[in-house]
Amino acid sequence: MTADGVRRADLVLEGGGVKSVALLGAILELDEAGYVFPRIAGTSGGAIVGALVAAFQRAGRDPHELLRVMEGLDYDGLLERSKLQRLTGRLGDLVQIALHAGAYSGERIVQWLADELAKVGVSTFEDLALDDPESSLAVFQRYSVVAHVTDLSRQTLVRLPWDYRRYGRNADQQSVAAAVWASSALPIVFRPVRMATASGSVTWVDGGVVAGFPITVFDRTDGASPRWPTWGVKLSAEPLVTDDRPITTAIGIQLARLQTLSRDWTRYSLEDGGVNRRTIYVDTSAIEVHGFDIDHAARQALVAAGRVAAKRFLELQGAGS
Repeated sequence: MTADGVRRADLVLEGGGVKSVALLGAILELDEAGYVFPRIAGTSGGAIVGALVAAFQRAGRDPHELLRVMEGLDYDGLLERSKLQRLTGRLGDLVQIALHAGAYSGERIVQWLADELAKVGVSTFEDLALDDPESSLAVFQRYSVVAHVTDLSRQTLVRLPWDYRRYGRNADQQSVAAAVWASSALPIVFRPVRMATASGSVTWVDGGVVAGFPITVFDRTDGASPRWPTWGVKLSAEPLVTDDRPITTAIGIQLARLQTLSRDWTRYSLEDGGVNRRTIYVDTSAIEVHGFDIDHAARQALVAAGRVAAKRFLELQGAGS
């Protein structure tokens, strides 16, 4: 708790596709314990949930209203399908992937998110700017939301809105929904996002390719003690030690290499930095979800899993009282 009596915590939210509704369950538990969230960083589905929570918080709206928004969402209906896809199914998907590098455009999802944000007065990042001179973050980093994106052209991590300046864009004028969608554009499933630059254009995809859980994004860089904690929420059980097995085939090596890029390859260094002590692990493995087909019962189970994990975390922190 800070000197003014307000409980604050910055959040970092891991992506998890349609399972990301579990993040909302964890956030609601923290909200009910009296916490507010000055900054929220996220990747993919975590960026979507983070943007909605930050927008509702800015507008003074009860974040519990987001349960209605997320639980009532027709995920499958947001996938715009061509006539060929509707007629031929998987074959049509493969044609779209060959033509556009992704089966779906994601335009309906962007429009849905833009509409929901507009209802609470958020359109561009200017609406989510922070006045926080005591932060060690630079002025261009003072926003309540950060979405992580992978730039395939420049082969780097992009933090939006922070890095718009590197593409000749004014961050304040950029669409929050568009930035969050770039963080969610899962390769092959969705078409990549093209961003025009002074020297051509770049290709952006899901930030989880290189930074699925950027827990250190808000850590102070000036040596001072943090004013409040940064807590992460992961949609997986806490990692356990398992039997080590060698990978002995060429195909196995290549598959493992690709999987490692989007997994916890920094786990040891993060553990050494105490990240496990500030991470809420939401075990969603028992909840069956096939693609974008998620029913009401599964959504409720995911929200409940998030709540249980956050409650347990607060008890361990001694902060739940």
